[in-house]
Amino acid sequence: MSTAPRAAERVCFQLQVDAARLDEYRERHAAVWPDMLRAIEASGRRNYSLFLREDGLLIGYYETHDDAASQAALEADPRTAAWEAEMAPFFVALDGRPDQGAPRLPEVFHLEDQLAALDADADAER
Repeated sequence: MSTAPRAAERVCFQLQVDAARLDEYRERHAAVWPDMLRAIEASGRRNYSLFLREDGLLIGYYETHDDAASQAALEADPRTAAWEAEMAPFFVALDGRPDQGAPRLPEVFHLEDQLAALDADADAER
């Protein structure tokens, strides 16, 4: 019985940064605390990016094999609490910790998945 590696879960989320604090938010993320970087890495998240629009719309993206486990790891990791407490005031209308309270956006298209399905169909027709 083979155990194929579990596919990565792609996670996208949205938050609203206070437009009056955009420059400070960018500055803080230009050099995230090393302990926070290591905590994110240890949680199993990778390929993590944040995108910030001029009106404060923040879109985040990362990949993980188990988002629930990744969130639980970050919530339990003492390195994350101080960072998230410092970041919380930057967000508009957020209940709780930024990492936990961000609404997730459902994925509706992924190029590689559709190409793989297309290739599998072509192989099946041969």
